[in-house]
Amino acid sequence: MGAFEEDLYRDVILDHFKNPRNKGVVNSPDIELTGANPFCGDEIQITAKLAGEKIQDLRINPNGCAISQASASMMAEALEGQSINEIKSRIQLFRNKMLSNGTDSWPEAMEDMESLEGVKKYPVRVKCAVLAWNTLSEGLAEYAIKGAGNKVALRHVEGE
Repeated sequence: MGAFEEDLYRDVILDHFKNPRNKGVVNSPDIELTGANPFCGDEIQITAKLAGEKIQDLRINPNGCAISQASASMMAEALEGQSINEIKSRIQLFRNKMLSNGTDSWPEAMEDMESLEGVKKYPVRVKCAVLAWNTLSEGLAEYAIKGAGNKVALRHVEGE
């Protein structure tokens, strides 16, 4: 990766960190999650309102390092309005790219995530990047078990 790409990716991360997308709390959420990364001190609150099999409204309240907050912002922007199946697919793609050398290309709606791939050089920082994604994944799994109409509230701790 050249200096130009590194600068561009740094700018994308800083933009999402300074101006997080979908920041806030959903009123009367179907899913209310908190996530914590004890390795870095990152915390995230995720709330979501579902309409059928789609996430109609997805809001985040990230608190932590720039990588964690930027990744949460990118996630919220890329997943809001998507079907649960599409969200699960995108979460899996993100995990594959962050935890291995996945060769799948980023779909257009997720192209900002490419800026986070440099984090793979620092395994402890990968936990920062995946916190929001793993928290939402765990929440969606619980939602599938409980069924529509049953509120999900849980706490995810990265690494447990």
